[in-house]
Amino acid sequence: MVLRRLALATLVALVACSSKGEEPVDDGLSLHPALEAPSWGPDCDPLVPAHCGFPFPSSTALVDDPSTPTRKRVVLKAGALPRHRGQPTNPATWNDFDGFSATGHLMTVLPWATTKGLPSQDDIGKSITKDSPTIVLDVTRGELVPHFAELDVSGRDATENTFLVRPVVRLRDSSRYVVAIRKVVDAEGRPLRPSPAFKALRDGTPSNEPSVEARRGLYAEIFAALDKAGIPKADLQIAWDFATASKDNVSRSLVHMRDDALKTVGPDGPPYKITETVDDPNPYIKKRLKLVMTVPMYLEKPDPPAKLVRSSDGLPKQNGTMEVEVLVHIPHAATKQSCPLLQNGHGLLGRKTEGQNGYLAKIADGGCFVAFSVDLVGMAHEDSEVISAQIIGDIGGFRTTIDRQHQGLVNELVAMRLMKTGFVKDPAIQFEGRSAIDPTRAYWRGDSQGGIFGASYMALSTDVTRGVLGEPGAPYSLLLNRSVDFAPFFFLLRGVYEDAYDLQLALGLVQMIWDRTEPGGYLRYLNEDPLPGTPKHDVLLHVAIGDHQVTPLGAHIIGRSVGAKNAIPFNREVWGIPGQMPPFSGSALVEYDFGTPEAPKENTPNSRGEDPHDMVRELDVAQKQEAKFLKDGVIEHFCDGKCDPK
Repeated sequence: MVLRRLALATLVALVACSSKGEEPVDDGLSLHPALEAPSWGPDCDPLVPAHCGFPFPSSTALVDDPSTPTRKRVVLKAGALPRHRGQPTNPATWNDFDGFSATGHLMTVLPWATTKGLPSQDDIGKSITKDSPTIVLDVTRGELVPHFAELDVSGRDATENTFLVRPVVRLRDSSRYVVAIRKVVDAEGRPLRPSPAFKALRDGTPSNEPSVEARRGLYAEIFAALDKAGIPKADLQIAWDFATASKDNVSRSLVHMRDDALKTVGPDGPPYKITETVDDPNPYIKKRLKLVMTVPMYLEKPDPPAKLVRSSDGLPKQNGTMEVEVLVHIPHAATKQSCPLLQNGHGLLGRKTEGQNGYLAKIADGGCFVAFSVDLVGMAHEDSEVISAQIIGDIGGFRTTIDRQHQGLVNELVAMRLMKTGFVKDPAIQFEGRSAIDPTRAYWRGDSQGGIFGASYMALSTDVTRGVLGEPGAPYSLLLNRSVDFAPFFFLLRGVYEDAYDLQLALGLVQMIWDRTEPGGYLRYLNEDPLPGTPKHDVLLHVAIGDHQVTPLGAHIIGRSVGAKNAIPFNREVWGIPGQMPPFSGSALVEYDFGTPEAPKENTPNSRGEDPHDMVRELDVAQKQEAKFLKDGVIEHFCDGKCDPK
């Protein structure tokens, strides 16, 4: 309902807006009728004459900058960026990036391409063989990156199919990659021809295009790297390189804010006051309390929209304080013994009250947890109208929402510190001379958005080392097209952007910004490469096969990136996530089968059968597995065989 209301508000904003943009420039090419009038201007790359802005991401937008960790900086060309309602996108939004997203989709345009022979989401292993039509090569390590390739089907007609290459693991920071494509055919099985510019680079033939001569040296390196990996250049239809951003560029601001905020609030956590107490609100909860804590604020102001306030060194700095509500649930179980803490993350643009009289209350009492939650500033109910306005304007404006998400994650971390320290001694939660809270044990759980951003929270947390991620996924550039929640927005955004190419390019640009808060940016930091002063973390991924709102493909990316095991017996094999018989420790993937058909094998939402999105968290067997993992760090099955409660 929230998304439908937002879509309606967006539609109203669009009614009087023109989508007319610049007229395409005829470059004289005649490769195919679709290219007779390409949108090709001086800022476009002639490697892809079909549409400006591709390929993306590309090293052509990197310039030398010795001040950054990668010694590079992103400088995007205005003419190559998508136009919203005919207006240009401001490239300055991305000027402080020292590389591209390590988790976004890789894009180009191959007119009249089909998916025949391409590595699919069901055939990922093919992508790391030398015979794969699509190649993603880690140049430094000489390794092929697992991925799948697909055509975007969200366009208005068959000529707007962006060619998408999607890595199924998070790429490495500060690393150079080459994308190579070959053997792509049209509907009649005929191989597609390369553009004249790429053919000249590949074959070493003369060209009147200035950029060809300027990058022959670059392409000598690209072809040499491919040849070393066993990929000859002779049949390439296109190839390009790009480099990922540094770990510092992705995480520096949030790590600084976390450390500064926790130092500021001190060993007892932030000051707080109890503003409301409700006794016996439901059969599971003895007492529900509402607290207001005072936390360091790094934004211009508490309400949206608001940017981070930064010092001369570029780091966020405190700008006073803000008050944040914390909702606390004391279960009946905690009146008999002290219970561990369980922080809950809410769903899409939701509220901290989620589950308070349902699944969360049941989990708290049945598992003996003192549950609590806060609104995720930047992706909570109060942000909905601002986000709606941002997505129909200059997409760079979404950065203010990402800024607020920085504050939101810090608020969540500070709330846990409060619950583990100062609040433990509060008289309101004392029973028979002891606290309802056992502060030595603290965990995270969340569903949907709470499972998604829960991965970011876990990577950042110094107080929590185990968490349950329900219906999670990453990155958003993969999730959005495949979610029924966002379908209304994509319908409306087709009125903002001139074509589906620009829409996919906009998603790629947004992903770069979003990496600084969403799990796509933080997956490797969970346990493989922890952030400074941060422990390693384990997660339990609870997934519903056929989920209409968050594709399980995103959970699989999380699972591969954290080294999860697929708990045996499982409902299906998942490439790159080996099976293991419980009991075992570490991270795990458990998929539940409610009988919903699997999603379509393309970037569209699943709409078949009953949506199982909210079903896993309601199951007794899932709640028992969750409690066992959180408290003991052990994965056990409580299902009778496979988890298929059909």
